[in-house]
Amino acid sequence: MSKSKIIHLDNLSLQDVFNENSELIPLLTAEDEESMNNEEIPEELPILPLRNTVLFPGVVIPITAGRDKSIQLIKDANKGDKVVGVVAQKNGEVEDPSIDDIYTTGVVAQILRVLKMPDGNTTVIIQGKKRFEIDEIIQEEPYLKAKVKEALDEREVDDVKEFDAIIDSIKELALEVIKENPMLPSEASFAIKNIQSNSFLVNFISSNMELSVSQKQVLLEKDNLKERALLTLKNLDKELQKLRLRNDIQSKTRSDLDKQQREYYLNQQLKTIQDELGGVSHDQELEEMLSKSKKKKWNKEVGEAFEKELNRLRRMNPQMAEYGVQRNYLELMLELPWGEYSEDKFDLKKAQGILDRDHFGLEKVKERIIEHLAVLKLRGDMKSPIICLYGPPGVGKTSLGKSVAEALGRKYVRMSLGGLRDEAEIRGHRKTYIGAMPGRLIQNIKKAGTSNPVFVLDEIDKLGKSHQGDPSSAMLEVLDPEQNTEFYDNYLEVGYDLSKVLFIATANNLQQIPWALRDRMEIINVTGYTIEEKIEIAKKYLLPKQLKEHGLTEKHLKVGKAQIEKIVEGYTRESGVRTLEKQIAKVVRYAAKSIAMEEEYDVSLSNEDVENILGPARLERDKYENNDTAGVVTGLAWTSVGGDILFIESILSKGKGALSITGNLGTVMKESSTIAMKYIKANADEFEIKPEVFDKYDVHIHVPEGATPKDGPSAGITMLTSLVSLFTQRKVKNKIAMTGEITLRGKVLPVGGIKEKILAAKRANIKEIILCEENRKDIEEIKQSYLKGLKFHYVTEMSEVIEVALTKQKVKNAKKLA
Repeated sequence: MSKSKIIHLDNLSLQDVFNENSELIPLLTAEDEESMNNEEIPEELPILPLRNTVLFPGVVIPITAGRDKSIQLIKDANKGDKVVGVVAQKNGEVEDPSIDDIYTTGVVAQILRVLKMPDGNTTVIIQGKKRFEIDEIIQEEPYLKAKVKEALDEREVDDVKEFDAIIDSIKELALEVIKENPMLPSEASFAIKNIQSNSFLVNFISSNMELSVSQKQVLLEKDNLKERALLTLKNLDKELQKLRLRNDIQSKTRSDLDKQQREYYLNQQLKTIQDELGGVSHDQELEEMLSKSKKKKWNKEVGEAFEKELNRLRRMNPQMAEYGVQRNYLELMLELPWGEYSEDKFDLKKAQGILDRDHFGLEKVKERIIEHLAVLKLRGDMKSPIICLYGPPGVGKTSLGKSVAEALGRKYVRMSLGGLRDEAEIRGHRKTYIGAMPGRLIQNIKKAGTSNPVFVLDEIDKLGKSHQGDPSSAMLEVLDPEQNTEFYDNYLEVGYDLSKVLFIATANNLQQIPWALRDRMEIINVTGYTIEEKIEIAKKYLLPKQLKEHGLTEKHLKVGKAQIEKIVEGYTRESGVRTLEKQIAKVVRYAAKSIAMEEEYDVSLSNEDVENILGPARLERDKYENNDTAGVVTGLAWTSVGGDILFIESILSKGKGALSITGNLGTVMKESSTIAMKYIKANADEFEIKPEVFDKYDVHIHVPEGATPKDGPSAGITMLTSLVSLFTQRKVKNKIAMTGEITLRGKVLPVGGIKEKILAAKRANIKEIILCEENRKDIEEIKQSYLKGLKFHYVTEMSEVIEVALTKQKVKNAKKLA
């Protein structure tokens, strides 16, 4: 139940009816109720809208009139029969309500007294009489007037005992509410006990409950007294439960507060004792934090956030577990290098020298870094680019970051993303969790001590997904120059500027990086090394490094170019130089062991010494097979360790025209063989093949090394050449290889990995290569020194492939196909 209130027609706030200044509580006697029920209501009534309350029959309430229309209505009614129709507004905000803004069911009210207040307002005391319903509005000015009809009450009840029980329950609950609510005066319980009329009891309690206008209106509109009583009982029960719950919460809060006050006084005493003994003062720590914060270069938003959190720490009890969490958070904010940047070096020639010193090749990457430095030098400030180096393992992608940091004069940070599955590793945990920490990005920035380090994101293609989120999605904000000016870490809870950080991501496979993330990075392809490059890298970098790590010098071991080439060709098969470094380390260890054991050994290594140390050569150079057999063609393939040559073999056997394919091939390669076969059948006349041959022989296509999975479109023209050679028994041109995709229309399409494939062809002593015309641009990007001794044929049609690849000469022992 709520306190009974005065209704202000301008703002409809209620004043207490039950207060200490009241001389009596206005109640309805049995005679009054009988007299009221016998009264007839007028056919027309002036309508007085109330904003925040509903008047019930028999209930007396005071109201303060504020609206001009309302004041005029009360004046006119007070001069006449003092009867008005009171209805509730649907929306209390409406200043000038019309018929659509008020409820149609209201209560006829008798004006008991009109009082002029000292502040000039008019206060009216009214009493509800009988319910009515509005038929139609007949007047809108100067105030609403309507034709009305009486809303009849159903007072008869079927089960008198049940109804009496409901009334008794209402009385008991009402008394409980008055007892539980300290805001209600105790006199209200006397009023409840002394009400004899059941209908007035229900109306009186309904009027004083803490219900919304719409809920009270529902009660008023109930014609059946029993239904109204049941709904009142239900609402009373809810109000009692809320009161008890609120009182319980206040009681617990009060006891907790008492406990905190006790702990506060004890801690104050403890502080005094610690100060006397020369111990650590928490106040001193806080003052130190405050003085450090004044030296930080953070913006207004961060400064206000720090001050707010520091004040929160001041109010905390140092013995609370949360005190340590809050202090760690503030220490992180103080340790982060807000607005602190290392100065970039703008000596471009020196930077170029550092990059050339540390890495052989990688021209595009070096060029991009020098471009970035040049723009920085001219402009003085710019958003750092996000560079992604992708390529096979061991080509120097990760180590390049250190060289770039040295060239720029920046701090170097590396963060491995391989196998990362938790988004919180990037964004951090909210500090409300136990053991919460900032994300790795913020941790590494703190470790670097500047806000513009060179940040290497290693193995970005190895990010994984799990039920803990998708870290690759969290990286979208990090790697977007338009968004990372306000990077949001869940632990830090304020934006941190990452736009000056030079991010360098590394990846082995672009296909595994989500397209949205890939779109935010500048992709630079770091291709594999040629044999010549590997020899240079071994001589300039790997051998000196291993000698130093094993405590030797150049006088202890000398390895010539021929021996390094033997190691490269016989003991490694890779695009990079990681395995090569391991083999060189093995050779150096042999020398170190000989020196330590005082054994004799040759300082200058020979090929025989290499075989003695590393064992027999395990990897033979890709060998080109001769062209004596029809249907055997050399193709070029790209693998994870670089380029390789690939043999396509096909053979005919008596049958019914079936096509079988073996060699652990993927779907794309199988489709290429099917397309090649269909194309040959469709153009049999052009190749001088008898159509009946296709129905008399089965064709089997095989790609050797069946244990190795193979897929991709690159072998399309190779399969076509193999099948045409098989059906025509013509020789394939000597020392020729090819790569390209085919279509049913007879077109040749471009493929990727051209540089690696060209290097594989050179290793296999191939002299001529067939490529798609669109791959010409890829050849032009390769150094001319790598292309020495190679002849390229650029084609657009399948017919051109056959013309270049096959000779007019038949193979030895050519089959006669009937």
